[in-house]
Amino acid sequence: MSSKTREPRTLTPFSAALAACALLIFGGAKIARAQSPSGTWAMMHSDRAGYVDFSLTVSRADHHMQDETDWPLSSFQGLDTSNTARHDVKFTITRDAGRLDCDGFLENGEGAGIFHFFADAGYPQKMSALGFDGIDADKQFAMAIHDVSIDFARQMKAEHITGLNTDKLIAFRIFGVDKKFIDDLRSSGLNVTDSDKLVAFRIHGVTPEMVRSLHQQGYSPDEDTLIALRIHGATPEWIQQMSQVGYAHTDLEKLIAFRIHGVSPDFVAQLNQLGYSHLDPDELIAFRIHGVSPDFIAQLSHFGYTHLDSDTLISFRIHGVSPEFVAALDKLGYHHPDPDQLVSMCIHGVSPEYISDLRSRGMQNLTIDQLVSMRIHGID
Repeated sequence: MSSKTREPRTLTPFSAALAACALLIFGGAKIARAQSPSGTWAMMHSDRAGYVDFSLTVSRADHHMQDETDWPLSSFQGLDTSNTARHDVKFTITRDAGRLDCDGFLENGEGAGIFHFFADAGYPQKMSALGFDGIDADKQFAMAIHDVSIDFARQMKAEHITGLNTDKLIAFRIFGVDKKFIDDLRSSGLNVTDSDKLVAFRIHGVTPEMVRSLHQQGYSPDEDTLIALRIHGATPEWIQQMSQVGYAHTDLEKLIAFRIHGVSPDFVAQLNQLGYSHLDPDELIAFRIHGVSPDFIAQLSHFGYTHLDSDTLISFRIHGVSPEFVAALDKLGYHHPDPDQLVSMCIHGVSPEYISDLRSRGMQNLTIDQLVSMRIHGID
Protein backbone atom coordinates (compact mmCIF):
# COMPACT_ATOMS: atom_id res chain seq x y z
CA MET A 1 0.00 0.00 0.00
CA SER A 2 1.15 3.49 -0.71
CA SER A 3 2.45 5.48 2.22
CA LYS A 4 0.68 8.59 0.95
CA THR A 5 -1.75 10.11 3.45
CA ARG A 6 -4.64 12.45 2.83
CA GLU A 7 -6.97 14.70 4.69
CA PRO A 8 -10.45 13.21 5.09
CA ARG A 9 -12.44 14.03 1.99
CA THR A 10 -15.88 15.56 1.87
CA LEU A 11 -18.32 12.99 0.55
CA THR A 12 -19.42 13.61 -3.01
CA PRO A 13 -23.02 12.66 -3.89
CA PHE A 14 -21.71 9.48 -5.53
CA SER A 15 -19.45 8.44 -2.65
CA ALA A 16 -22.24 9.19 -0.18
CA ALA A 17 -24.52 6.96 -2.23
CA LEU A 18 -21.91 4.20 -2.12
CA ALA A 19 -21.76 4.38 1.65
CA ALA A 20 -25.55 4.38 1.88
CA CYS A 21 -25.79 1.35 -0.41
CA ALA A 22 -23.25 -0.49 1.70
CA LEU A 23 -25.31 0.14 4.81
CA LEU A 24 -28.52 -0.93 3.10
CA ILE A 25 -27.09 -4.08 1.58
CA PHE A 26 -24.95 -5.13 4.51
CA GLY A 27 -26.74 -3.43 7.36
CA GLY A 28 -27.39 -6.72 9.10
CA ALA A 29 -23.68 -7.45 9.50
CA LYS A 30 -21.99 -6.67 12.79
CA ILE A 31 -19.60 -3.74 12.57
CA ALA A 32 -17.13 -5.23 15.06
CA ARG A 33 -16.54 -8.67 16.50
CA ALA A 34 -14.35 -9.56 19.43
CA GLN A 35 -12.26 -12.07 17.49
CA SER A 36 -12.72 -10.78 13.95
CA PRO A 37 -12.88 -6.99 13.56
CA SER A 38 -15.30 -6.00 10.83
CA GLY A 39 -16.32 -2.82 9.13
CA THR A 40 -17.06 -1.22 5.80
CA TRP A 41 -14.90 -0.49 2.79
CA ALA A 42 -15.29 1.96 -0.08
CA MET A 43 -13.38 2.20 -3.33
CA MET A 44 -13.13 5.17 -5.67
CA HIS A 45 -10.98 6.18 -8.59
CA SER A 46 -7.51 7.56 -7.90
CA ASP A 47 -5.49 10.08 -9.86
CA ARG A 48 -2.60 7.60 -9.83
CA ALA A 49 -2.41 4.97 -12.55
CA GLY A 50 -2.70 1.44 -11.18
CA TYR A 51 -4.11 2.64 -7.85
CA VAL A 52 -7.53 3.15 -6.28
CA ASP A 53 -8.65 5.34 -3.42
CA PHE A 54 -9.52 2.75 -0.77
CA SER A 55 -10.99 3.44 2.65
CA LEU A 56 -11.72 1.20 5.62
CA THR A 57 -14.03 2.18 8.48
CA VAL A 58 -14.60 0.45 11.81
CA SER A 59 -17.17 1.83 14.24
CA ARG A 60 -18.16 0.51 17.61
CA ALA A 61 -19.28 1.98 20.90
CA ASP A 62 -15.79 2.73 22.21
CA HIS A 63 -13.85 3.17 18.99
CA HIS A 64 -14.02 4.71 15.53
CA MET A 65 -11.33 4.24 12.92
CA GLN A 66 -11.15 5.38 9.32
CA ASP A 67 -8.21 4.98 6.99
CA GLU A 68 -8.18 6.31 3.44
CA THR A 69 -5.16 6.12 1.14
CA ASP A 70 -4.23 5.11 -2.38
CA TRP A 71 -3.76 1.33 -2.65
CA PRO A 72 -2.23 -0.47 -5.63
CA LEU A 73 -4.76 -2.65 -7.46
CA SER A 74 -2.40 -5.58 -6.94
CA SER A 75 -3.35 -5.53 -3.24
CA PHE A 76 -6.84 -6.89 -3.98
CA GLN A 77 -6.68 -10.61 -4.71
CA GLY A 78 -9.61 -11.84 -6.74
CA LEU A 79 -10.90 -8.40 -7.73
CA ASP A 80 -11.84 -7.82 -11.37
CA THR A 81 -12.23 -4.14 -12.23
CA SER A 82 -12.66 -4.70 -15.98
CA ASN A 83 -16.44 -5.21 -15.63
CA THR A 84 -17.94 -1.72 -15.62
CA ALA A 85 -21.52 -2.88 -14.96
CA ARG A 86 -22.75 -3.09 -11.39
CA HIS A 87 -21.81 -6.50 -9.99
CA ASP A 88 -21.10 -8.26 -6.71
CA VAL A 89 -17.47 -8.72 -5.75
CA LYS A 90 -15.44 -10.78 -3.31
CA PHE A 91 -11.76 -10.14 -2.81
CA THR A 92 -9.02 -10.66 -0.25
CA ILE A 93 -6.22 -8.49 1.12
CA THR A 94 -3.44 -10.64 2.58
CA ARG A 95 -0.81 -9.24 4.89
CA ASP A 96 1.64 -10.78 7.35
CA ALA A 97 -0.50 -9.51 10.23
CA GLY A 98 -3.69 -11.06 8.87
CA ARG A 99 -6.27 -11.25 6.10
CA LEU A 100 -9.19 -9.01 5.16
CA ASP A 101 -12.06 -10.75 3.39
CA CYS A 102 -14.18 -8.22 1.53
CA ASP A 103 -17.70 -8.50 0.05
CA GLY A 104 -19.65 -5.84 -1.77
CA PHE A 105 -20.30 -4.40 -5.19
CA LEU A 106 -18.55 -2.40 -7.88
CA GLU A 107 -19.88 -0.21 -10.65
CA ASN A 108 -17.48 1.37 -13.12
CA GLY A 109 -14.58 0.63 -10.79
CA GLU A 110 -16.15 2.21 -7.70
CA GLY A 111 -18.11 0.54 -4.94
CA ALA A 112 -18.52 -0.36 -1.30
CA GLY A 113 -19.14 -3.26 1.03
CA ILE A 114 -18.10 -4.92 4.26
CA PHE A 115 -14.94 -6.64 5.39
CA HIS A 116 -13.92 -9.09 8.10
CA PHE A 117 -10.40 -9.21 9.46
CA PHE A 118 -8.78 -12.50 10.46
CA ALA A 119 -5.59 -12.02 12.44
CA ASP A 120 -2.58 -14.23 11.81
CA ALA A 121 -2.10 -16.11 15.08
CA GLY A 122 1.67 -16.40 14.67
CA TYR A 123 2.33 -12.78 13.79
CA PRO A 124 2.70 -11.35 17.34
CA GLN A 125 5.21 -14.06 18.26
CA LYS A 126 7.28 -13.46 15.12
CA MET A 127 7.32 -9.73 15.80
CA SER A 128 8.21 -10.30 19.45
CA ALA A 129 11.21 -12.34 18.37
CA LEU A 130 12.42 -9.22 16.57
CA GLY A 131 11.88 -7.08 19.67
CA PHE A 132 8.47 -5.60 18.80
CA ASP A 133 6.04 -6.34 21.63
CA GLY A 134 2.68 -5.07 22.82
CA ILE A 135 0.68 -6.14 19.77
CA ASP A 136 -2.96 -6.38 20.87
CA ALA A 137 -5.92 -7.05 18.57
CA ASP A 138 -6.43 -3.42 17.56
CA LYS A 139 -2.73 -2.88 16.94
CA GLN A 140 -2.47 -6.04 14.84
CA PHE A 141 -5.39 -4.86 12.74
CA ALA A 142 -3.64 -1.51 12.20
CA MET A 143 -0.42 -3.31 11.26
CA ALA A 144 -2.33 -5.31 8.66
CA ILE A 145 -3.90 -2.18 7.17
CA HIS A 146 -0.55 -0.40 6.94
CA ASP A 147 1.30 -3.53 5.83
CA VAL A 148 3.82 -3.74 8.64
CA SER A 149 5.41 -6.94 7.38
CA ILE A 150 7.94 -9.16 9.11
CA ASP A 151 10.45 -8.24 6.42
CA PHE A 152 9.86 -4.51 6.97
CA ALA A 153 10.35 -4.93 10.73
CA ARG A 154 13.56 -6.85 10.10
CA GLN A 155 14.83 -4.13 7.74
CA MET A 156 14.15 -1.35 10.22
CA LYS A 157 15.77 -3.25 13.08
CA ALA A 158 18.92 -3.61 10.96
CA GLU A 159 19.10 0.19 10.54
CA HIS A 160 20.02 0.64 14.25
CA ILE A 161 17.38 3.29 14.87
CA THR A 162 16.89 4.59 18.40
CA GLY A 163 13.43 4.62 19.97
CA LEU A 164 12.14 2.04 17.51
CA ASN A 165 9.15 0.10 18.82
CA THR A 166 5.87 -1.31 17.56
CA ASP A 167 4.12 2.05 17.42
CA LYS A 168 7.02 3.61 15.53
CA LEU A 169 6.91 0.79 12.96
CA ILE A 170 3.26 1.64 12.29
CA ALA A 171 4.11 5.34 12.07
CA PHE A 172 6.95 4.54 9.66
CA ARG A 173 4.53 2.80 7.33
CA ILE A 174 1.90 5.52 7.60
CA PHE A 175 4.33 8.33 6.77
CA GLY A 176 6.62 6.48 4.37
CA VAL A 177 9.81 5.98 6.37
CA ASP A 178 11.51 3.03 4.69
CA LYS A 179 15.01 1.71 4.04
CA LYS A 180 15.45 3.77 0.87
CA PHE A 181 14.48 7.00 2.63
CA ILE A 182 16.91 6.30 5.49
CA ASP A 183 19.73 5.27 3.16
CA ASP A 184 19.22 8.35 0.98
CA LEU A 185 19.33 10.64 4.03
CA ARG A 186 22.53 9.04 5.25
CA SER A 187 24.14 9.20 1.81
CA SER A 188 23.30 12.92 1.72
CA GLY A 189 25.53 13.39 4.76
CA LEU A 190 22.95 13.23 7.57
CA ASN A 191 23.52 10.26 9.89
CA VAL A 192 20.02 10.27 11.34
CA THR A 193 19.18 7.50 13.81
CA ASP A 194 16.27 8.90 15.88
CA SER A 195 12.90 7.35 15.03
CA ASP A 196 10.93 10.44 16.06
CA LYS A 197 13.06 12.64 13.83
CA LEU A 198 12.54 10.31 10.85
CA VAL A 199 8.76 10.53 11.27
CA ALA A 200 8.96 14.30 11.68
CA PHE A 201 11.07 14.51 8.51
CA ARG A 202 8.30 12.81 6.56
CA ILE A 203 5.54 14.86 8.13
CA HIS A 204 7.24 18.19 7.41
CA GLY A 205 8.92 17.29 4.12
CA VAL A 206 12.62 17.07 4.98
CA THR A 207 14.13 15.20 2.02
CA PRO A 208 17.60 13.98 1.09
CA GLU A 209 17.55 16.51 -1.77
CA MET A 210 16.98 19.33 0.71
CA VAL A 211 19.90 18.16 2.87
CA ARG A 212 22.22 17.95 -0.14
CA SER A 213 21.22 21.41 -1.36
CA LEU A 214 21.87 22.97 2.05
CA HIS A 215 25.27 21.27 2.25
CA GLN A 216 26.11 22.69 -1.18
CA GLN A 217 25.30 26.16 0.17
CA GLY A 218 27.71 25.65 3.06
CA TYR A 219 25.27 24.65 5.80
CA SER A 220 25.40 21.61 8.09
CA PRO A 221 22.04 21.70 9.89
CA ASP A 222 21.06 19.23 12.59
CA GLU A 223 17.76 17.37 12.57
CA ASP A 224 15.82 19.94 14.62
CA THR A 225 16.99 22.80 12.43
CA LEU A 226 15.98 20.92 9.28
CA ILE A 227 12.49 20.42 10.69
CA ALA A 228 12.23 24.08 11.72
CA LEU A 229 13.36 25.18 8.25
CA ARG A 230 10.54 23.15 6.69
CA ILE A 231 7.92 24.25 9.21
CA HIS A 232 8.62 27.90 8.50
CA GLY A 233 9.20 27.56 4.76
CA ALA A 234 12.92 28.37 4.63
CA THR A 235 13.57 26.22 1.58
CA PRO A 236 16.97 25.96 -0.15
CA GLU A 237 15.48 27.96 -3.03
CA TRP A 238 14.35 30.75 -0.67
CA ILE A 239 17.75 30.74 1.07
CA GLN A 240 19.40 31.16 -2.33
CA GLN A 241 17.13 34.16 -3.03
CA MET A 242 18.19 35.73 0.27
CA SER A 243 21.81 35.15 -0.73
CA GLN A 244 21.22 37.09 -3.93
CA VAL A 245 20.09 40.19 -1.99
CA GLY A 246 23.17 40.18 0.25
CA TYR A 247 22.49 37.57 2.92
CA ALA A 248 24.68 34.67 1.87
CA HIS A 249 25.76 32.29 4.63
CA THR A 250 23.40 33.89 7.13
CA ASP A 251 22.95 31.76 10.25
CA LEU A 252 20.09 29.31 9.78
CA GLU A 253 18.44 30.37 13.05
CA LYS A 254 18.34 33.93 11.70
CA LEU A 255 16.85 32.70 8.41
CA ILE A 256 14.14 30.88 10.34
CA ALA A 257 13.43 34.11 12.24
CA PHE A 258 13.29 35.90 8.88
CA ARG A 259 10.51 33.53 7.79
CA ILE A 260 8.65 33.85 11.09
CA HIS A 261 8.61 37.66 10.96
CA GLY A 262 8.32 38.15 7.19
CA VAL A 263 11.79 39.27 6.16
CA SER A 264 11.64 38.38 2.46
CA PRO A 265 13.95 38.92 -0.52
CA ASP A 266 11.51 41.56 -1.77
CA PHE A 267 11.51 43.35 1.61
CA VAL A 268 15.33 43.45 1.61
CA ALA A 269 15.48 44.62 -2.02
CA GLN A 270 13.12 47.53 -1.28
CA LEU A 271 15.24 48.56 1.71
CA ASN A 272 18.36 48.40 -0.45
CA GLN A 273 16.75 50.82 -2.90
CA LEU A 274 16.10 53.25 -0.03
CA GLY A 275 19.76 53.13 1.03
CA TYR A 276 19.44 50.60 3.82
CA SER A 277 21.84 47.99 2.54
CA HIS A 278 23.48 45.18 4.50
CA LEU A 279 21.52 45.73 7.68
CA ASP A 280 22.28 43.30 10.48
CA PRO A 281 19.84 40.35 10.48
CA ASP A 282 18.59 41.39 13.93
CA GLU A 283 17.83 44.87 12.60
CA LEU A 284 15.79 43.38 9.74
CA ILE A 285 13.85 41.25 12.19
CA ALA A 286 13.24 44.27 14.45
CA PHE A 287 12.03 46.26 11.43
CA ARG A 288 9.40 43.61 10.72
CA ILE A 289 8.39 43.19 14.36
CA HIS A 290 7.80 46.92 14.84
CA GLY A 291 6.48 47.73 11.37
CA VAL A 292 9.37 49.67 9.90
CA SER A 293 8.35 49.12 6.29
CA PRO A 294 9.81 50.55 3.09
CA ASP A 295 6.62 52.59 2.74
CA PHE A 296 7.03 54.01 6.27
CA ILE A 297 10.61 55.04 5.49
CA ALA A 298 9.62 56.60 2.15
CA GLN A 299 6.81 58.64 3.72
CA LEU A 300 9.15 60.03 6.39
CA SER A 301 11.58 61.09 3.69
CA HIS A 302 8.91 63.42 2.26
CA PHE A 303 9.26 65.47 5.46
CA GLY A 304 13.05 65.55 5.29
CA TYR A 305 13.77 62.56 7.50
CA THR A 306 16.19 60.72 5.25
CA HIS A 307 18.97 58.33 6.19
CA LEU A 308 17.74 57.86 9.72
CA ASP A 309 19.59 55.06 11.48
CA SER A 310 17.77 51.82 12.15
CA ASP A 311 17.52 52.42 15.92
CA THR A 312 15.75 55.74 15.34
CA LEU A 313 13.31 54.21 12.86
CA ILE A 314 12.48 51.42 15.31
CA SER A 315 12.08 53.97 18.13
CA PHE A 316 9.70 55.98 15.92
CA ARG A 317 7.49 52.92 15.45
CA ILE A 318 7.63 51.88 19.09
CA HIS A 319 6.56 55.30 20.36
CA GLY A 320 4.13 56.20 17.58
CA VAL A 321 6.07 58.76 15.56
CA SER A 322 4.24 58.41 12.26
CA PRO A 323 4.26 60.37 9.00
CA GLU A 324 0.77 61.59 9.96
CA PHE A 325 2.07 62.87 13.30
CA VAL A 326 4.94 64.71 11.59
CA ALA A 327 2.54 66.20 9.00
CA ALA A 328 0.19 67.48 11.71
CA LEU A 329 3.10 69.12 13.57
CA ASP A 330 4.28 70.70 10.32
CA LYS A 331 0.87 72.33 9.85
CA LEU A 332 1.16 73.76 13.36
CA GLY A 333 4.49 75.38 12.45
CA TYR A 334 6.84 72.80 13.94
CA HIS A 335 8.95 72.13 10.88
CA HIS A 336 11.37 69.23 10.97
CA PRO A 337 11.82 68.72 14.73
CA ASP A 338 14.82 66.71 15.84
CA PRO A 339 14.08 62.94 15.87
CA ASP A 340 14.72 62.80 19.62
CA GLN A 341 12.19 65.60 20.13
CA LEU A 342 9.58 63.72 18.12
CA VAL A 343 10.09 60.63 20.27
CA SER A 344 9.92 62.70 23.47
CA MET A 345 6.69 64.36 22.33
CA CYS A 346 5.07 60.98 21.72
CA ILE A 347 6.33 59.53 25.00
CA HIS A 348 4.90 62.40 27.04
CA GLY A 349 1.69 62.88 25.10
CA VAL A 350 2.40 66.15 23.29
CA SER A 351 -0.09 65.62 20.51
CA PRO A 352 -1.28 68.03 17.83
CA GLU A 353 -4.61 68.15 19.67
CA TYR A 354 -2.86 69.10 22.91
CA ILE A 355 -0.98 71.93 21.17
CA SER A 356 -4.18 73.22 19.51
CA ASP A 357 -6.01 73.20 22.84
CA LEU A 358 -3.25 75.24 24.49
CA ARG A 359 -3.33 77.75 21.65
CA SER A 360 -7.10 78.11 22.01
CA ARG A 361 -6.39 79.24 25.58
CA GLY A 362 -3.87 81.86 24.48
CA MET A 363 -0.65 79.87 24.85
CA GLN A 364 1.05 80.60 21.56
CA ASN A 365 4.56 80.03 20.23
CA LEU A 366 5.56 77.42 22.78
CA THR A 367 8.73 75.52 21.97
CA ILE A 368 8.81 71.74 21.84
CA ASP A 369 10.91 71.62 25.01
CA GLN A 370 8.34 73.81 26.78
CA LEU A 371 5.47 71.63 25.57
CA VAL A 372 7.19 68.47 26.81
CA SER A 373 7.97 70.10 30.16
CA MET A 374 4.32 71.14 30.57
CA ARG A 375 3.14 67.56 29.96
CA ILE A 376 5.74 66.19 32.35
CA HIS A 377 4.46 68.54 35.07
CA GLY A 378 0.81 67.76 34.43
CA ILE A 379 -0.27 70.97 32.73
CA ASP A 380 -3.25 70.02 30.58
